[in-house]
Amino acid sequence: MPYSKTDYPASLKNFMAPVRSKAIEITNALLADGNDESKAIAIATAQAEKWAETRNIRIRKKGK
Repeated sequence: MPYSKTDYPASLKNFMAPVRSKAIEITNALLADGNDESKAIAIATAQAEKWAETRNIRIRKKGK
């Protein structure tokens, strides 16, 4: 199931918008390649966090 800015996994709800968007992009690419949904979400989350860290982008909303 492809995800969007308004329809995404609950595990991404506390992420800042740019990081969530990157995770959604990666998840959709992994799903298109035939990966399992839960595995795709986990991989995408880790990769989006690394992406944000290298760009000094805050990963999660304050207090989360």
